Amino acid sequence: MVSSKDEKGPEVNYVEYATPTQTAEQELTLEERFPNIDKKKLLRKLDWKLLPTLSVLYLMSFLDRGNIGNAKIEGMPDDIGLKGNQYNLTLTIFFITYFLFEVPSNIILKKYSKPSVWLPTIMIAWGIVMTLMGIVHNFGGLFATRLFLGVTEAGLFPGVTFYLTMWYPAENLQLRQALFFSAASIAGAFSGLLAFGLAKMDGVGGLEGWRWIFLIEGILTVVIAVGAFFTLFDYPDTANFLSEEEKEYISASLTYSRKAMKDKNGKTVNFAQDNGNHHIKSALLDWQVYTHLIQYWACLTPLYGLSLFLPSIIRDFGYTSAKAQLLTVPIYATAAIFSVVVSWFADHWGKKAPILLGSYLIMIVGYVIAIAAPATAPGVGYAGVFIAALGIYPSIPCAVSWLANNIQGPMKRSVAMAIQIGLGNLGGAFASNFYRAKDAPHYKLGHGMEIMFIGLGVIAAIINFLAYTIINRRRDADLNSGKHDELTAEELSQLGDKAPTFRYIL
Repeated sequence: MVSSKDEKGPEVNYVEYATPTQTAEQELTLEERFPNIDKKKLLRKLDWKLLPTLSVLYLMSFLDRGNIGNAKIEGMPDDIGLKGNQYNLTLTIFFITYFLFEVPSNIILKKYSKPSVWLPTIMIAWGIVMTLMGIVHNFGGLFATRLFLGVTEAGLFPGVTFYLTMWYPAENLQLRQALFFSAASIAGAFSGLLAFGLAKMDGVGGLEGWRWIFLIEGILTVVIAVGAFFTLFDYPDTANFLSEEEKEYISASLTYSRKAMKDKNGKTVNFAQDNGNHHIKSALLDWQVYTHLIQYWACLTPLYGLSLFLPSIIRDFGYTSAKAQLLTVPIYATAAIFSVVVSWFADHWGKKAPILLGSYLIMIVGYVIAIAAPATAPGVGYAGVFIAALGIYPSIPCAVSWLANNIQGPMKRSVAMAIQIGLGNLGGAFASNFYRAKDAPHYKLGHGMEIMFIGLGVIAAIINFLAYTIINRRRDADLNSGKHDELTAEELSQLGDKAPTFRYIL
């Protein structure tokens, strides 16, 4: 474990997982090296210390970006004079700036700051912006606040997804990603309930009810952010709730999480964890980042189609605005539970492709039902979007953790994940323009576009699965034939996920 200090920023502590030097100790299993450590007990400790705070942060993030959909059906467009496609433009600009600032934010987090400082700081910033949305009076004001909301929220999701890879080994990661991401679906349920209540404040203080949605939620975000300064931890080596042996165990578990990383003699090869800038270029040029990006578009585009338009979609089935707000709650609550269950199964099974492809299939079924539902049967249309949500929410942690598992090294991983998540969030910009008021109540264009993106995700997932299978088999054959015998342990470690000893998770 080391500390690095960049002359441009504060001292940053991070885990130096291992050196490439082989020792007799490194040939022991984790259980043999750490006989006093109960892995399940330690994982539970990490979960209780890390996930509640991270989940609350993401809950507020998703609540604040999606509550504009709740404000819309409470009269916001008419009150501030939105015309034509101006509402859709305010949705779109959020994702443009979100995309532009995600990679820089992840680099700042990794090289120049600490999670316990950076994440609460950006949260305070977006909480202030959210509060200002409550006092806008025209399209320009709403557009500007949504623009800056994208800038300030950009660092949270990619930052946390990278942060979790510094605490949990690959085989335990997807469930934790799902527990964290379930805050998004909980935010959807909470948003509907909160909007239902706050809309009744219409007239209080001379303000419309939709303004109170932004004001109350913005202030709440700032308050929670201040508390996060005291509840977030940085990395395992500085965590005061861990013993020295537990810190060493976490470091070793991240190194040994891939059982197949052996040389021709069966010795474990540890991978270099340096943070050189060449890893940025390596991430930018890695083919798998872009196939995973397409997969992520297939998840994010439907996600934002629902989160931004679900209240409107349900209302257009023939329900009142108040009832539409409440009917969003069971969809999001069920999706949260389903996402965690599916991710628990995925971590225990150790496979990603089948889970992701299964999620895509569920989405397609849901959207087809929503398109085909007769106008006289609103319950059928509601069931369609309900089913689609059950496919959408489990797909996100699976897509994110699959790439994270197959990228070696913290700097390359942080950049690769920021590219995936940053460009992936352009799916929100796409979805912002899929659902037009004139297409109600079936929204065939919007649902059809979602199906198109899901189809692209299916193709990308199949390509990844086949490519990883072929590469793994080729590396097995090369090692068995002695093709790479001349490479030293240090040379193998520097190759990262391109090393012949590295095995991709399928």
